[in-house]
Amino acid sequence: MTDAAELLALRNISKRFGGVKALDGVSLSIPEGSIYGLIGPNGAGKTTLFNVITGLYQADAGEREFAGKAMGLRLKASEIVQRGIARTFQNIRLFDFMTALENIMVGRHACSRIGIWSAMLNTRAARAEEIAIRQRALALLDYVGLPRTIANSLAHELSYGDQRRLEIARALATEPRLLALDEPAAGMNPTETAQLKLLLERIRADGITVLLIEHDVKLIMGLCDRVAVLDFGQLIAEGRPEQVRNDPRVIAAYLGSAG
Repeated sequence: MTDAAELLALRNISKRFGGVKALDGVSLSIPEGSIYGLIGPNGAGKTTLFNVITGLYQADAGEREFAGKAMGLRLKASEIVQRGIARTFQNIRLFDFMTALENIMVGRHACSRIGIWSAMLNTRAARAEEIAIRQRALALLDYVGLPRTIANSLAHELSYGDQRRLEIARALATEPRLLALDEPAAGMNPTETAQLKLLLERIRADGITVLLIEHDVKLIMGLCDRVAVLDFGQLIAEGRPEQVRNDPRVIAAYLGSAG
């Protein structure tokens, strides 16, 4: 992965909440086509950095570049989705009383080329695109390993593991170049975690870059091409998993405390 082109670059990113400096001059580079892990103890700044990348928070200072082009720090989350970055959340955020298929279609509509007037007037082009969106949503159910028999089930009726997969499918529906996953293995049993690992490897093989925040250090070390470690809002280590695993600063700050 060292020869891969840079997809996302962050330079000297800083973010304060009142008197607390949540991020302090963080710089990192995510290679295209990789699975990139972000770890650190609780309160290290992982989620804050994740939210800056995906537009939920605005950094106070620094630079963000995506696919070789500047991505301003003031862009809204919806604009960042349009640029090619999609995300999931630590606490699942599905539309509980929409069906599994409808949840995916919502993601697909985010990158629809049909305007609101065409949709309201139910034009031929709008009808054709709606059919295409439905077919793509069904294909994404297959892709993430969900049976089509749950397509018409309400999201809240699905098992926890299936809800996690559905959220990934909805993010993939926006056709991202970078898929940012916030603790996707949280609450999963070992079998579900193993299935998730296979899915993320498939996503990488299909050319989508993955950014992964995860407390499951074993999963991170066995899956990621590169890993960055935050502690107290600062980047303390970055490199291949075996390098990070043996870094004394990481052992002291995170891995050691995790047992």
